[in-house]
Amino acid sequence: MSDAILFAYDFDGQGGAKPLANTDISAHLKAREIAWVHLDGNHPDTRGWLEREIAYLDPFITEALLAEETSPRVTEIDDGALLFLRGVNLNEDAAPEDMVSIRLWIDAHRIVSVRKRKLQAVRDIEGKLLEGKGPKDAGEFIAQLVAKMFNRFEPVLANLDETTDNIEEAVLETADAVQREGIVGVRKQAIVFRRYMAPQRDVILQLYASEMSWLNQRHRRHLQESFSRVKRYVDDLDAIRERAQIIKDELTAILSDRLNKNMYVLSVIAAIFLPLGFLTGLLGINVGGIPGAENDYAFAIFGGILVGIVAVQVLVFKRLKWF
Repeated sequence: MSDAILFAYDFDGQGGAKPLANTDISAHLKAREIAWVHLDGNHPDTRGWLEREIAYLDPFITEALLAEETSPRVTEIDDGALLFLRGVNLNEDAAPEDMVSIRLWIDAHRIVSVRKRKLQAVRDIEGKLLEGKGPKDAGEFIAQLVAKMFNRFEPVLANLDETTDNIEEAVLETADAVQREGIVGVRKQAIVFRRYMAPQRDVILQLYASEMSWLNQRHRRHLQESFSRVKRYVDDLDAIRERAQIIKDELTAILSDRLNKNMYVLSVIAAIFLPLGFLTGLLGINVGGIPGAENDYAFAIFGGILVGIVAVQVLVFKRLKWF
């Protein structure tokens, strides 16, 4: 098998499939029965294989399948669909919000999928096919792929929601400026996830409303369920983003109040010591005629006067409700 081909299967219509050799793939893709080939979009031979083996399809399809950047969308061409989806990135040492794209051409007789990075949902379907519990036709393939991609997103969303709860609790207990980094991280994840999940909601709705012959009412019911789920995910992401902004505002308010309180205390202390500093500075000048210079009790008397001034200031400040 060509290195550009990751795997290829011929569906048996009962939920199972048999692997295809490289020489058989082209013939099965043209046959009336449904076949699936999964290609590595990074391999240099992939373009040549697509141009050679599916030349009977619109040339636009090959270019779209190999595009460098894609966003979730669906384009109907005759009785087939050019479909682009994004799944959560569960690859090792990868950020979940760096979502992985899957590009597909799908019609009643063939499925051609291309990936740049591994997507676990694709492997899930392959495993189900080998167990004899996989999709029986193209419509069921799409319904299962969408459902499995969203199943993988559920725990990631739950973890993001829990992280938001933990940050909120920490801010309310002991607000600290370092918590801003965590809040910004949550908002960034929610924004990136929503950027791809919101268009996928529209993709599922468009598939549900399409008139392609290989999508029957049972497939549409599954798509409707997936639409409801992704709509809830988008709503949850909006809520997390708004909560993160509220937490950030609350943290800013708490830190601002703390700073204002500290500045207030320093201002009161400065106000108390202002007259004391003036008097000590005045009596500390090195000129003649300083009162009490010859009196042995002058320092004690002056200290008592300063204490009395502080006491009067405190009473005045309390009456003015400065503290």
